[in-house]
Amino acid sequence: MNKFAIALLLTLGLQALAPSILAQSTPGGTVIVNRASATYSDGTNSFTTLSNTVTTTVANVAGISITPDAGVNPAVVSGQSGVLFQFTLVNTGNLTDNFLFKASGSSFRAVTTGTTTVTVTRAVIDVDNSSSISAGDTDILTNGADVTSANVAQGGTLIVLVELTINAGATGGDTLQVLLGDQASQGANLSANEVRTVNVTPVNGRREDLGDITATVEDDAALVLTKTVPAGPVALGSNIAYSLSLANNGSRAAGGQSFNVNGGPQSGILVSDPVPAGTHLLGAPAPSAPAGYVVVYTLAGLTTAPSAAAWTTTAPPLATVTRLGFFAAGGSLAAASNAGPFTFSVIITTTNATSPIGNIADAFAKNSVGSNITDQSGDAVANVGDQNADFTEGAAPGNVDGDGIVQLTLLIQLGAALLGPNGVPGAVNTTNNDDFTDLSSASGNGLAPGAATTAPDTLTFTNSLQNSGNANDTFRITAPIVPGGFTVSVDPDGAGPLPPTLVSGGGFVDIAVSLGATANFTTNVTAPSGTTVLQGYTTVLQAESANSPGTTNRTRDNFFPGFVRVTKTYLIDNTTGVGGPLDPVPGAEIRYDIAYLNVANSASGSGNATLTALNLVITEDGSAAPNNWATSTTHLAATATQGTVTNNAPLNTIFTNNVAALAPGASGSFTIRRTIQ
Repeated sequence: MNKFAIALLLTLGLQALAPSILAQSTPGGTVIVNRASATYSDGTNSFTTLSNTVTTTVANVAGISITPDAGVNPAVVSGQSGVLFQFTLVNTGNLTDNFLFKASGSSFRAVTTGTTTVTVTRAVIDVDNSSSISAGDTDILTNGADVTSANVAQGGTLIVLVELTINAGATGGDTLQVLLGDQASQGANLSANEVRTVNVTPVNGRREDLGDITATVEDDAALVLTKTVPAGPVALGSNIAYSLSLANNGSRAAGGQSFNVNGGPQSGILVSDPVPAGTHLLGAPAPSAPAGYVVVYTLAGLTTAPSAAAWTTTAPPLATVTRLGFFAAGGSLAAASNAGPFTFSVIITTTNATSPIGNIADAFAKNSVGSNITDQSGDAVANVGDQNADFTEGAAPGNVDGDGIVQLTLLIQLGAALLGPNGVPGAVNTTNNDDFTDLSSASGNGLAPGAATTAPDTLTFTNSLQNSGNANDTFRITAPIVPGGFTVSVDPDGAGPLPPTLVSGGGFVDIAVSLGATANFTTNVTAPSGTTVLQGYTTVLQAESANSPGTTNRTRDNFFPGFVRVTKTYLIDNTTGVGGPLDPVPGAEIRYDIAYLNVANSASGSGNATLTALNLVITEDGSAAPNNWATSTTHLAATATQGTVTNNAPLNTIFTNNVAALAPGASGSFTIRRTIQ
């Protein structure tokens, strides 16, 4: 075979091997010597002969293989750090070579999906082949210039380690892929991200390759705390039974956090539930926990984090317990497993049924990467973050961190009202439904009994409404009884910004009153023109509870157009012998009797607003028109059953009866005796 044919065959052979990642078996530079020998015979003798010697020198061929290709790392979890991806680089050429890594970590990159992000924390050539990053390893992450490895013999290997940290927001099912190099098994194109051989002498030039490893994000330990709460409504003073269950819905086991239990630090899983405001813990039925858990108690305030609270397995006085806990010392909760039930009961101590009884329970553990994890009852999904600030969980119905939702037990709200005179909502007459306020109008001034007013007139009453139920309430104010022709309106805030509303004729006003509070409002009662004076007109006001419809209380606002009635009568006593005994002849006696009466209501109970006539002065003036008895009669005597009589002298013609106070229903008389001249 001639030299041209040999060279052609060698070239074709090298081209056939170029894409192969198989290591070249014969080192480059090896001289291949070929000399043929022959034996033959002439029939008697044997002979040997040799051909000329032909030599061939094996060409240098470069090669690099980066594995794994489409490799798979073990699954990672959110927040995991120190995750190593290991690549093996093999010199598949037939000569000793070096591998080049681009400056500033450009030879590798990470690709992620979904919410997952990663941070490359270190990348090295594993010089000591320990499969861990050591002080003597060669940095290929922060290298300011290209890095060339030490010699790699034919068939030799080089280990590269890339270390990552997974972000805390990574989601289960996401993937992350680490690529070393940028093109698979080809001639080096001197790109910015390649890993390539260094020697320039091989007949196939410098070579590059690509390796890749993929890992999947799986859910770490994920706590889900479920709480069973009676919805209610339940009565004040009754019991509420709670039951909790803890699940790990993640793919890895949950471990313990450190808590102060029985005076010292202990690691374990804790379920913590504050005793709801308005209740205290019951000892019967006693709190119970499943196997592996013990019941623990704390007196620490709810502003103290459970991790900072002092817990004890010895029950203190139950009324002092602020939180109840269930603790698994040294325990763990396997993936996809449950623990429970955890049970306890409380008794309702509040007297206010306005706010439901509610709280939020917490569970605390650690995940597989050592981070604190927690979950609150009432939320929809597992909480895998570090939310150990959830120590405001007892502040129902609010929740500052927005994780859990306060689960509430409604209380039976019983409405009750006391409606009465100003400042005395609990006033009683014969009952607390007929207490009253009496006011008098000036519309009766100057009018005698039986006369009628000549214009409308309005009296303004102040009434007090007390919420005597067990919850905040709204009360509907109506006027079921109104005197004929009268109108009644209620101003819910007195002279405040809210306008009066007509409640006569079927109207109403709603007034909100907090538990135990008292609200004042004004009632305007308008009497029509033509109202008969000196008698009372009763408007009945009623307050009805919205919490307990049908539960009412009433009071009376009484309108008086004048309230002291004065009535005069006379009697003739004729003892002169002229005419009959009742004939008004000269010398006969005329007796004038003035009867006066406070027509306002007297009360048999307490707290009613009555009308007392003060400084009552009844005057008899014989010369004041139309009177003329001063000139036609002479004085005998002036007497009174109440108060004092002034000017009681023979020559006087003006007499007064002064009464300091005339109580409701009280009466008196004033008598003047005269002789007809």
